[in-house]
Amino acid sequence: MGKIIIVGLGPGNVDEMTPRARAAIESAEVIAGYITYIKLIPDLVSGKEIIGTAMMQEVERCKQAIDAAVAGKKVAVISSGDAGVYGMAGLVIDMILDLPVKIDFEVIGGISAVNAAAAILGAPLMHDFAVISLSDLLTSWELIKKRVRNAADGDFVIALYNPKSKRRVDNIVEVQKILLEYREKNTPVGIVTNAGRANEQKIITTLENFTAEEINMFSLVIIGNSQTYIKSGFMITPRGYEGKQ
Repeated sequence: MGKIIIVGLGPGNVDEMTPRARAAIESAEVIAGYITYIKLIPDLVSGKEIIGTAMMQEVERCKQAIDAAVAGKKVAVISSGDAGVYGMAGLVIDMILDLPVKIDFEVIGGISAVNAAAAILGAPLMHDFAVISLSDLLTSWELIKKRVRNAADGDFVIALYNPKSKRRVDNIVEVQKILLEYREKNTPVGIVTNAGRANEQKIITTLENFTAEEINMFSLVIIGNSQTYIKSGFMITPRGYEGKQ
């Protein structure tokens, strides 16, 4: 019997991958993942057996990966960022635990896009924050809006994954309208596109204006709370240390 290692690649640049994640991929015989993510690490997967599928073929991809492990191979199932944050960890583990045979598995964490984007923007996540995906492929739009509203009401810094696609062009505008009910229009908003990759872009703007910027599925949007401020081109959400001195 082989083994499945569920690996987070980090935000995309090999330099930002953890040494443990890199070692796991290098030691694997089979690499399973979304084709776009496999293309991010060509040198690491060269010469290995590849199970690459498109978006919305996750279940079939995991079945093939498990079959390879049952056949005695060491398989790395990869996700971008952290495999346990909107990645493949939950699905893979659930499918493995339903098997009549026991397969050894391990989850190796990675640097999530929210961490990479926050570092580029400065320090916007210094206090409590919520992470919400705006993709409605697996979650109803009404539930997503409810979560946005509750996070806004709680004055959380809010990080938005999958903020805008070619199909979902108006959803982010709805989110903006909800947030403007709770926050000032000049609330800082940071947008990082292709975090950790060669064509990385950073924009700092305001809640009133951020939807006019270029935003896509490779963007991560961080919306400040009532205390977040901009200083010398960086977003900072105070933790409160100053008041304790």
